[in-house]
Amino acid sequence: MSKKYFALAVTTTLLSAPIYAAHWNYENGGEGPANWGKLDPANVSCAIGKTQTPVDIKEEVRAKLESIKFKYITNATEIFNNGHTIQTTIAPGSSITVDGIEFQLKQVHFHTPSENFVHGKPFSMEAHFVHADKDGNFAVVGLMMQEGKENAALAPLWKQMPVEANPDKKIPLDAKVNPASLLPISQHYYRFDGSLTTPPCSEGVRWLVLKTPVSVSKGQIEQFAKVVHEHNARPLQPLGARLIMTND
Repeated sequence: MSKKYFALAVTTTLLSAPIYAAHWNYENGGEGPANWGKLDPANVSCAIGKTQTPVDIKEEVRAKLESIKFKYITNATEIFNNGHTIQTTIAPGSSITVDGIEFQLKQVHFHTPSENFVHGKPFSMEAHFVHADKDGNFAVVGLMMQEGKENAALAPLWKQMPVEANPDKKIPLDAKVNPASLLPISQHYYRFDGSLTTPPCSEGVRWLVLKTPVSVSKGQIEQFAKVVHEHNARPLQPLGARLIMTND
């Protein structure tokens, strides 16, 4: 399959519904990030949005942020290659609570290098835990991953990583992988208002980026990078007037 994959609309990318949109990719050119907003009227936020993600997390403001209440009690059920990333589907029942609102964990996917930067520097990879509340509002937990020792929690997923890009070919996982196993012990975080990092770049997303990175081996990074054709990270977006808050 060529690099011009069928792009997935937000309902597909985030919730795995079978809806397709215009082609897009991460390369420089007509279908790359600089032109996402021109590819489909639904993508207008990619071009004119004021609170777009990713961002460089710096000059954060200390605030009395409540801890994220993680309740990850179900496992990943399947893995697939949607043409832009490797994604796992999480069985219903896992959630986080933020601002007194429960957001159900829908899926986890990955980027290399990290999309968000911290104090001007990217990490080797970034995992996005995508949640939605009952009204369809999104909250994304970002997990930075830096090169080091092998990530044992990631290994069962990488063992079944599909090379072929096919969003309809979902592979049942052989091992039980609870998303909590991917998280660091410390769950202090940065918080900011943002958007989806893929078309349609919809805004109004609560971003919660964990401050403590986890380790991932060089081999695990290279395996993923080969599947996504070296990188799948949107360029940094202007922070504008937004504040980045931290609870530590």
